[in-house]
Amino acid sequence: MSYLSNSMIMTVNKLTVSYNFEGQDGAPVIIFIHGFPFNKSMWNLQVKELKDNYRVITYDIRGHGNSGTGDEVFSMDLFVNDLICLMDALKVDKAILCGLSMGGYIALNAIENYPERFNALILSDTQCTADTPEAKEKRIKAIESISKTGVEKYADESIKNLFASESFTLRKEEITDVRGMIVKTSEQSLCNTLNALSVREETCSKLSEIKVPVLIMAGEEDKITPPAAARFMHEKISGSFLKIIENAGHLSNMENPVGFNIQLKKFIASVY
Repeated sequence: MSYLSNSMIMTVNKLTVSYNFEGQDGAPVIIFIHGFPFNKSMWNLQVKELKDNYRVITYDIRGHGNSGTGDEVFSMDLFVNDLICLMDALKVDKAILCGLSMGGYIALNAIENYPERFNALILSDTQCTADTPEAKEKRIKAIESISKTGVEKYADESIKNLFASESFTLRKEEITDVRGMIVKTSEQSLCNTLNALSVREETCSKLSEIKVPVLIMAGEEDKITPPAAARFMHEKISGSFLKIIENAGHLSNMENPVGFNIQLKKFIASVY
């Protein structure tokens, strides 16, 4: 899954950011935030589906894809600051925000701290809790493993948990693409981001304060952020919608793009 042809570069927040801005001038804006350790190309099928009717922004989080790493210590707050600075640079006052996995962590942090900048929220295969001690230990071991054995082995181990069982038969191209995204990410960025994920704060206590429309989606076979995590957020966010995506694991937008896009388009149409 290659980058869209009109990928652009901009200096934002003292950082080189690679992004795409598709669609017609004046149309409602939707911003997609990718998960860890992927890049903006994971959203290509969503961009293709939406760009005729909306303006769609995808971008590489610092340290991922073709964006720079900068000099600051990675954190969810820093990632959110990058997002807001990108919106400012592109003169986007308000948008629908869609985040998957780590992108969801960033989206929840963003709407908590900048609620006036977003008119709807889509949370996919993510959760509001902070890392448990066990999860932190896993991330520490992953950092140690990457440092000792490199990115290739980390990519192979990660792939095992990212996809639904049948995807290993039916979605071989997507699996190859995702592995390529992981391998392209530098050891430094992988370790820096793992550390940022391990120390992120919970956002569960703020869910009841979200006043914009919210769609929550989760792959039926997501092992990393299972449907139970999605249901928990759904119960805490008044008026939110919950959709479980069949035949999908943690990367539901890539594993079942048809099912994912149906729910995505239906929700966006209800907001605009």
